Amino acid sequence: MLTGRTILVTGAARGLGRAIAGACAAQGARLVLADIDSKGVEAAAADLDARAVTVDLGEPASIAALAKDIAAHEGELHGLCNNGAVATNVGGMGFEDIELELWDRVQRVNVRGTWLMTRACSAMLRASGSGRVVNVASDTALWGAPRLLAYTASKGAVMAMTRSLAREMGPDRVGVTCIAPGILTTESTEYVPAARHALYGDGRAVPGPQSAEEVTGTVAFLLSDAALTLTGQTLPVNNGYVFVT
Repeated sequence: MLTGRTILVTGAARGLGRAIAGACAAQGARLVLADIDSKGVEAAAADLDARAVTVDLGEPASIAALAKDIAAHEGELHGLCNNGAVATNVGGMGFEDIELELWDRVQRVNVRGTWLMTRACSAMLRASGSGRVVNVASDTALWGAPRLLAYTASKGAVMAMTRSLAREMGPDRVGVTCIAPGILTTESTEYVPAARHALYGDGRAVPGPQSAEEVTGTVAFLLSDAALTLTGQTLPVNNGYVFVT
């Protein structure tokens, strides 16, 4: 349960982030929802009795302002879910054809934004005595998805970052974990070719499509006080498409 815990979810206006926020709210969390889509995140927050804040994960000043805002309004932070990312219309081309602007934008938001958000919130997470960070990666970085290199590389970096952050923050009993979903049935994957959806649907140990709601229970647990023993781990929450040992 998350009763009494203040949690920040980025990329919470829709899709997986919105579903994660809903699961945390159902477990009693006090929520701050952040997204670059101001109207979308305000609507999500209104539905969940949460507070909405606009953030641009590509802008360091915006990230720093968000952390200061939480310190001023909530005064504490027990959990951070780094879900916000550039995930739509980033694939479909070979690695030779990726534009520099696309590559840089994906790394700036997905990698640098995750680092900066964690850094901005670290003092509050340490002070809580039971801070938890859940980074959202992708199983594409586990099996090496083709024609998706900018995104895959960014999510591989998030997995590596998780391990290092777990060691740096562990002495203060802050747990840092990572989830690696496959293709979920959300707005951000509507552009993905049917063949890739079929690849996942046919290849999962539990066949068929996977909804965002099938992932959220795991995230809620990882944000809880009980999840410290899993720090540093990446969990492929993909209904058995990829196994790790």
